Amino acid sequence: GCVGICAGDVDVLIWIGTGIDWGLGGEFCRKEGEMKLNISKSYGEQVVFENFSLTIDEGKVLCILGESGGGKTTLLKALAGLLDFNGQVENLPENIGYIFQEPRLLPNLTIEQNLRYVGGMAEDIEEILQKIELFDMRHKRPKELSGGERQRVAIARAFLSKAPLLLLDEPFSSLDTALKIRLSRVFAQLWKENRPTVVFVTHDVEEACMLGQRIVVLKGGKIACDLDVEKENLAGADLPRGYGKELLLKEKLLQALL
Repeated sequence: GCVGICAGDVDVLIWIGTGIDWGLGGEFCRKEGEMKLNISKSYGEQVVFENFSLTIDEGKVLCILGESGGGKTTLLKALAGLLDFNGQVENLPENIGYIFQEPRLLPNLTIEQNLRYVGGMAEDIEEILQKIELFDMRHKRPKELSGGERQRVAIARAFLSKAPLLLLDEPFSSLDTALKIRLSRVFAQLWKENRPTVVFVTHDVEEACMLGQRIVVLKGGKIACDLDVEKENLAGADLPRGYGKELLLKEKLLQALL
């Protein structure tokens, strides 16, 4: 059996159990090795995926890049067990963190309480608040923060959950360029500590270039391009990479998108 803990608007989902079965269709299996999925999904007459296969390496940042409506969010929701599909997902971790496009913090709780909600210990919360530069605002409520500050809290809360798999659905899409760069640094700093597996979807080529160790371009529900950035020497290994600097990588991604 499986117990799902999901508090309404909370943007971190923690799934606990041995046999993963959310009753939504699709098969979830615990096996050794990398995560593998093969799924088909339609909305009425619209086919999003048909026998779509993907492997996800443990402890790496996988960026899924594509235009709006290309199936990126559908893929994340399938991994999170939030929609029905035909097919199978193998070796899915029991605990999953999900960060949405908008920071869905609990409005009646302070920032510190929001972080405590996912089971963060006091010393861990203090440490992560220092890292995201919001320690002095820990007693404020979400409505008192800017959009970028709220998203920093959402990212911190996902990492505090200690989930081995983090799913990010365009978390920087509504932010200006300077804030995207700052938050990519925050994300990379937190990721390097425990190196969870990350599936990060975006329509922004620059975000993918900054954070992707492997970048998959989705087009029409199919993989148009699959780049192992480090193995193919397309960009530096250290994350985040500089904004607007990885010209060779950017060129390859743009060719796949166009």
